[in-house]
Amino acid sequence: MSEGYKNVPGANTSQAHDAGQCCGAIRETLSKVGDKWSLLIISILSDAPLRFNELRRRINGISQRMLTRTLRELERDGLVTRTVTPTTPPSVEYALNDLGRSLLEPVKALIAWIMANYPNISKSQQKFDKRNKN
Repeated sequence: MSEGYKNVPGANTSQAHDAGQCCGAIRETLSKVGDKWSLLIISILSDAPLRFNELRRRINGISQRMLTRTLRELERDGLVTRTVTPTTPPSVEYALNDLGRSLLEPVKALIAWIMANYPNISKSQQKFDKRNKN
């Protein structure tokens, strides 16, 4: 394993891990569940299962296409379950499954960190932008 990944919780350097495989898995997973829409959807679904339009109403700024794509990816990755009820028109509900619920603790910790530190991040960004304007 590379030097930077020795202290990752759960990483056992005595096991035969390929550093490239480990980094690839981390990058691939973070690119899917770490994007802004996935984190919001996971957070919102933590309260209760929701239908598509209700999810869309709760997520300001997401397009129908992006919500559909993100829900499909979360379903593909085994984090969200899609249930179709045969009504007219069909009712589709999305819910976190066990794997998705296991992601709630780190997602909520990340959201709490963002909320606590966003004012400092924003100030730093403004300071940087002002200094590098020209």
